Amino acid sequence: MCIFCDIIEGKIPSKKVYEDEKCIAILDISQLTKGHTLVIPKQHFSGIDDCDEETLRHLISVTRKLAVRITERLNAPGFHILNNCNPVANQSVMHMHFHIIPRYSEKDCVSMDFTPDHEEYDLEEIRQQLI
Repeated sequence: MCIFCDIIEGKIPSKKVYEDEKCIAILDISQLTKGHTLVIPKQHFSGIDDCDEETLRHLISVTRKLAVRITERLNAPGFHILNNCNPVANQSVMHMHFHIIPRYSEKDCVSMDFTPDHEEYDLEEIRQQLI
């Protein structure tokens, strides 16, 4: 059974900060920063790639609303919205969800390294594959 499905069904306690007919939002048990929140659809989808469009639109709308609320009420000057899809991308719970991770400073433990020391790719070749 899925841990998020168990949380949604009330079998496992959580710190819920939002709920409607389609989703819940809970504080992540492993707070990367103060206020780290998960927005989870009530219907089980393994990842964003199998979530229907209507649910996805609703989730991103709720995620945006909560991100604004969290940053205003917790005085965070910024935030990350994150979705890991599949184990290779560090998805550890195979139930689609969005992370809202408030940022209080550049020294917070959350970072995404976009430094230029990576493999070089032919961007035109990639573009041709994608269009």
